Amino acid sequence: MTRVRVTAPQSIARVAPKRPYHSREAAEDSDVGQVFVRSLIRSQLRLAVVVASGFLLVLAAYGSMVALVPQLAQMRILGIPVNWIILGVALYPVIGLSAWLYNRSAARNEARYRDLVEEK
Repeated sequence: MTRVRVTAPQSIARVAPKRPYHSREAAEDSDVGQVFVRSLIRSQLRLAVVVASGFLLVLAAYGSMVALVPQLAQMRILGIPVNWIILGVALYPVIGLSAWLYNRSAARNEARYRDLVEEK
């Protein structure tokens, strides 16, 4: 009986050479590289502040609703308080959506940065 070595197929990422786009190298190369890095950092910070602010606004609206309508705590559906149902059904998907939008936008910012560095 012959032994056969089974390996996973090599993906394109393993075969293709990696493009050097390290931010530190780009920043050290020139003043233009430093501008690109600062621009990326500002755009990522702006994105984080916008997403966090939006989420905090939704959270504050939920807290205000619970404070202004205390009857929600007494109302129950299947033995569960309505304010908990709202929290679980409405607020947690907002967390997931915020995270998804943040990741997508951050990846887009980084792709734009890479394109700028490669054009340089």
